[in-house]
Amino acid sequence: MYETKEEKEKVILVKCALSTENDIDIRNSIDELEELANTAGAKKVGEIIQVLPKFNNASYIGSGKLLELKELVDATGADTIICDDELTPSQADYLSEATGVKCIDRTVLILDIFALHATTDEGKIQVGIAQMNYALSHLSGSYKKLSRLGGGIGTRGPGEQKIETDRRIIRNRISELRRQLKEKDVSRHNTRKKRLEGSIKTVAIVGYTNAGKSTLLNRLTDAGVLSEDKLFATLDPVTRKYKYEDGEEVLFSDTVGFVRRLPHFLVDAFRTTLMEAEYADLILIVGDASDPDLLNQLKVVNETLGDLGIEGIRRITAFNKIDILDGNAGSDIEEKLPLKELGLKKEDTVYMSAASGKGVDTLLAKIRETLHEGSVEIDMVLPYDKASKVQLLREKGHLKSEEYLPEGIHITGSIDRELEYLLK
Repeated sequence: MYETKEEKEKVILVKCALSTENDIDIRNSIDELEELANTAGAKKVGEIIQVLPKFNNASYIGSGKLLELKELVDATGADTIICDDELTPSQADYLSEATGVKCIDRTVLILDIFALHATTDEGKIQVGIAQMNYALSHLSGSYKKLSRLGGGIGTRGPGEQKIETDRRIIRNRISELRRQLKEKDVSRHNTRKKRLEGSIKTVAIVGYTNAGKSTLLNRLTDAGVLSEDKLFATLDPVTRKYKYEDGEEVLFSDTVGFVRRLPHFLVDAFRTTLMEAEYADLILIVGDASDPDLLNQLKVVNETLGDLGIEGIRRITAFNKIDILDGNAGSDIEEKLPLKELGLKKEDTVYMSAASGKGVDTLLAKIRETLHEGSVEIDMVLPYDKASKVQLLREKGHLKSEEYLPEGIHITGSIDRELEYLLK
């Protein structure tokens, strides 16, 4: 009997920083690349950082660093080179030929993680679209065959260049995947429509990947969502119901995490998933308070929401993982977090730990308070000939209590201000 275990792929991380970048941003970027590599199941065995005024057109990092990279590959026995920026096909080929190992870029790595973690049909289709879009933008004369097309009957004549054939195959595949995704989205749209027609409010949980969104959803609703200290641990949206003590219900939707420099075609591919935020009554942004790069991460989240055209929805920012910070007093935490730089108001922020539960009750109270802004409290006696309005309050608002009296039905609850006229 022999014990066998899967060997982790050994990778070297390569970062070509532009002269305009500062040391902190460079370090944060390469550290995030390492986290992505770990999530994909790889092991970092070395790194190369080069600073240039612009990327080298041929080798990305220049001839001098390329020799250093080749020596590092030989010394470490690395299997793969991962570059922190999107490479052209010629740059990837050049690096691979010069070092003798496979060379991929940040986008390919993210796509690999997406493919690894997508579990639903919808998620797999979205990953497929993203992969095809990437392949389409990186076709070159040396691009490997995507089909078994060859010579023979039906292929004679002037024909077309191989690269054009590949483009056509990819575009057809993208069209087919988009058709499948549209069918899935019809079902999701109908589900959203039912939510909007009902009285239950929806909160979309968004944030940088690994900020603790899934941990929070599990804490609130026992959702059983995979929660790991890895980037993109969950991709598919999950919606679960939370019930307050008085019976009021709220839906929480966990969405895919954001990451810096996420290519637009990746955002587009996951647009249907991220649209959970567009249909929400409230957006809950979760940030990792213990991360030194918190400021940039929250900027990425807000920029991505802007790219999706999600504006005008009330937002709350929850600073998670406060238990990891030194000192748990609220005043100390406020001094450490960049509220002014983010343009955040104190009344729109909450400090909490999804893992320990600290501050979660405060968050729930803040969510409820915010959701009820613009609502009016109802405390009235309805005559029995208007008893149907009790059901209307159940459907369109929140019915707290009902008591049947000789003179009518005494009801208490709340309803959106613009719907108050329905009860008169």
